[in-house]
Amino acid sequence: MKKYIFITILILGFVQFVAAQNYDIMTYNIRYSNSHDGQNKWKKRKEYLCDQISYYNPDVFGIQEGLHSQVIYLDNYFKDYKYVGIGRDDAKTKGEYSAIFYNATIFNVLESDTFWLSKTPEKISVGWDAAMERICTYVLLKDKKTGTQFYVFNTHFDHRGTKARINSAKLIAKKIARINKDKLPVFLMGDFNLLPDSKPIQFLSKEFNDSKLSTIHKPFGPDGTFNGFKFDKPVTDRIDYIFTSIDNVLVHKFAVISDSKDCKYPSDHFPILVTVSFE
Repeated sequence: MKKYIFITILILGFVQFVAAQNYDIMTYNIRYSNSHDGQNKWKKRKEYLCDQISYYNPDVFGIQEGLHSQVIYLDNYFKDYKYVGIGRDDAKTKGEYSAIFYNATIFNVLESDTFWLSKTPEKISVGWDAAMERICTYVLLKDKKTGTQFYVFNTHFDHRGTKARINSAKLIAKKIARINKDKLPVFLMGDFNLLPDSKPIQFLSKEFNDSKLSTIHKPFGPDGTFNGFKFDKPVTDRIDYIFTSIDNVLVHKFAVISDSKDCKYPSDHFPILVTVSFE
């Protein structure tokens, strides 16, 4: 009898553990490697930036603006992580990535791909009035222990094109609806180059939950996410976001992380970190 009681307790404990499983998700524009950045050159900040990510230890993190050499540096630094993603200029290694890194000790990849933010998303292209190619990379992850599955979409909107940004928002929403046939939890993250009151962000906020507005605990950190490497200025421009699917994701915590070293930021953007669970 005692044996059966013990087994029952173990099973109930496991079920409770699965139900309460939390994940930490991060988005981070790491600033492309620009030789004109002076004291903020990639080689001067790359180690601290990686140390920063390592300290917060996200289960998944998406980057924007990473060139191939930067992606490889991160890939070599984070031994337990693997990534999906391609360069936007040639669908291989040229141009900026919107790569997604995931802890490979926790997750398996079931599906991944990249599409362009344009009228022809299946091929290399510039969309509408955009200044350059823009992409969205996505991955379907499966937790090895619990079997939990969820999608992560990572993007970087154009910084100039008005039509491109609203059409990119609509395109991604349609893509997610088409790809996510099983209505799994979804994260849409990235640098959207838009303030919260803009039409594309308002559109996405209706299609998804803005994690800052839906978090259970009070949001932590500065209001803005773009610091421009200006350490002595207030950070007020919020242009980086993590959106979630509406009905099956609980956001427990939301933080804009403003760490610095020697009065310098590791990037011209702050990363966003959310702690979530699934309903």
